Amino acid sequence: MVYRAIGLMSGSSLDGLDIVFAEFHENGGKWGYEIVKADCLPYSAEWITRLKSAISLHALDYQLLHTDYGHYLGQQVNRFIEENELQYKVALIASHGHTTFHIPGKKMTAQLGDGAAIAAETQLPVVSDLRALDIAFGGQGAPIVPIGEKLLLGNYDYFLNLGGIANVSINTDPYIAFDICPANRVLNMLANETGKEYDKSGEMASQGKVNDRLLEKLNRLDYYKEPYPKSLANDFGTDVIYPIIKGSGIAINDALRTFVEHITLQIKNTIADLKNRQPATGNEQLLATGGGAFNIFLVEQLKDKLGELDVEVIVPDAKLVNYKEALIMALIGVLRWREEYNVIASVTGAARASIGGALWMGQDA
Repeated sequence: MVYRAIGLMSGSSLDGLDIVFAEFHENGGKWGYEIVKADCLPYSAEWITRLKSAISLHALDYQLLHTDYGHYLGQQVNRFIEENELQYKVALIASHGHTTFHIPGKKMTAQLGDGAAIAAETQLPVVSDLRALDIAFGGQGAPIVPIGEKLLLGNYDYFLNLGGIANVSINTDPYIAFDICPANRVLNMLANETGKEYDKSGEMASQGKVNDRLLEKLNRLDYYKEPYPKSLANDFGTDVIYPIIKGSGIAINDALRTFVEHITLQIKNTIADLKNRQPATGNEQLLATGGGAFNIFLVEQLKDKLGELDVEVIVPDAKLVNYKEALIMALIGVLRWREEYNVIASVTGAARASIGGALWMGQDA
């Protein structure tokens, strides 16, 4: 079977809306894929402000933003289809939305972007609210990309996503995945203070020095002592980590360098712990994707630290680095359409695996 679907992903780093049009091939339970077209549509300053401030809105204004953003997503999909001449080729859209609130302990998660609005704009079937059912079953609702890693990219020992939040998947049975620590969102916030969108290639961080006192304070945070399954909301980075860094009073380059050290140490500690829990298999490989994989300095530091554990860091081609999550959102939508499990319970800690996502039939019967 061949499925042609669009996946939409808006990450916590707010660098833009990732759109992927992919073809998925399924034969006897074996899956393959091709990214046919992909793009990242930068947010305007207005949309960045609206998404950043969403969690402080009153209920009615939040719901109005949810609707507005859904129509915006649908319009961007229509533009993408038009520019890439994909008319009559797209069978399904799967939208992750933009995460605002994430409180799995209270069985609640929220992503902006009304699926009904996307369906109305595009007049195509749309799958949205991808995390909600897992949360209702007592899971963390995150990470949800491991199903795609397992079905599409299964030759690596570890999968690392360096996005707004760094998360890891371990290719074992049962499959394990969880959030490690904040990453690009905090790095970008620090770079913003110098008027830059981000620290390109980690150049500013490479010129700084590690502040041992700040590093120790960050590494002592309680989240890092919690067992998996576990997940992070964006506000752990923006409301906990960032104020601690700012409170240190150190220069931006030193702050960036220290936080890069924090990220790579937490990843190393995580991999070391995972290796201790399973039989040694010799040299292992880790596939690194997400925007942070383009941060040359961060990746160099990561390679040095994981090299001590005999784990090789592999950075794939730019298309997969940039668009892995949007690609997997499309796959999750296809699995929902097929009424097959698309969230792994061993990853999220839910009572059982689930077929997640609300389906909105936008086309005319």
